[in-house]
Amino acid sequence: MTPEEFAAAANVSRETFQRLKAMDSVLLDWCSRHNLIARSTIEERWRRHYLDSAQLVPLLPAGVKTIADLGSGAGFPGLVLAAMLAEKDVYVTLIESTGKKAAFLVAAGEAMGLDNLKVIPARIEAAALPCAPDIITARALARLDKLLRYGHGIGGKNTRYFLLKGQDVADELTQATKSWHMEVIPHRSVTDPGATILEIAKLKPAHDR
Repeated sequence: MTPEEFAAAANVSRETFQRLKAMDSVLLDWCSRHNLIARSTIEERWRRHYLDSAQLVPLLPAGVKTIADLGSGAGFPGLVLAAMLAEKDVYVTLIESTGKKAAFLVAAGEAMGLDNLKVIPARIEAAALPCAPDIITARALARLDKLLRYGHGIGGKNTRYFLLKGQDVADELTQATKSWHMEVIPHRSVTDPGATILEIAKLKPAHDR
């Protein structure tokens, strides 16, 4: 997939496309020295990473103002969401504990000219947010039960979760429901037939009544 094919598939504005190309330039530069994304995916990054992240935007409910992306890594989906939602005044917080990755996120955000972005270089458990985010996202970070534990620590009762999961999603859901009550809406991934986006609401520990 070319950058232009991505822009058409994701229906992004010219300004958003320029932001994402600026991110891509920084990403390629850093990938020459650091292992931010798997080298096997670099050629197909506009589909495997950019479009995979962008597909979340149409799923988000109306009125979203704050997003927290857990374990943001190379900026997928967090930086992509910040670029696509900048014109809607949605504020995105990226939480990343690995120093080099956090430094990349800061550098990419500056190159993209984003002012709706904050990078917290800390472990998720230690990240202090001023208020519970409307949305929590995560991609390729941890198994679902662990993700929900992370998210519950910073989310509120009205926080919704959009978690990109792979082919083990059914097993992960089975395990997670032993510890958590939640409403789950699965969305099929547009980039990988074996992947699923889990939309989760009303999350609470199973021992709560």
